[in-house]
Amino acid sequence: MTEDGDSPVPISPIPREARPYQGHRAGLVTRMAASAIDALVVGLILLAEYAVLAGLLFLVNPRDFTLPKTSLLLSMTAAFVVLVLYLTCAWSITGRTYGCHVMGLRVVGARGRRLRPLGALVRALLCALFPIGLLWCAGSRANRSLQDTMLRTSVIYDWRPRSLSGTSLGAPISPREPRGRVSRRRESAAAFTTT
Repeated sequence: MTEDGDSPVPISPIPREARPYQGHRAGLVTRMAASAIDALVVGLILLAEYAVLAGLLFLVNPRDFTLPKTSLLLSMTAAFVVLVLYLTCAWSITGRTYGCHVMGLRVVGARGRRLRPLGALVRALLCALFPIGLLWCAGSRANRSLQDTMLRTSVIYDWRPRSLSGTSLGAPISPREPRGRVSRRRESAAAFTTT
């Protein structure tokens, strides 16, 4: 309650500039930016794992310590496993990775709900094995990557916080079609005729 006795005005977690896009499918540029942030996070996780391994080797034999050497195959396998685990856990728990969080995105299933663990794992495997499938959204009218098309998932703009159950501020968001030129023309024509 305020001093006047009125109830407080609720503050929206959605930025004012972002409200028209809430629930719409995200485009290629935003998704690539989120993917770049996630790649950086995975790289930092791998670097931390290497540092822990080096530290353990130093504790075991400090006199003859040298930095551990890794092969390209081992490094690529570790990166693949970390990426799949990171994506699976993030998408099945909150629907967003750190990159998605920064860019205001969320991965949802066909009905706008959070992915189940098996669905998140399959999507993570497809994204890790075939990352170029993301470019499919550039030609897709629904802004869907190849993985989204195969699994009926969507990446939407969603700035609302959610609990682990998948809902905290209202019902799950159903993905909306991206706003194209035709719908913008109709909106501007309708605004022109009403003024």
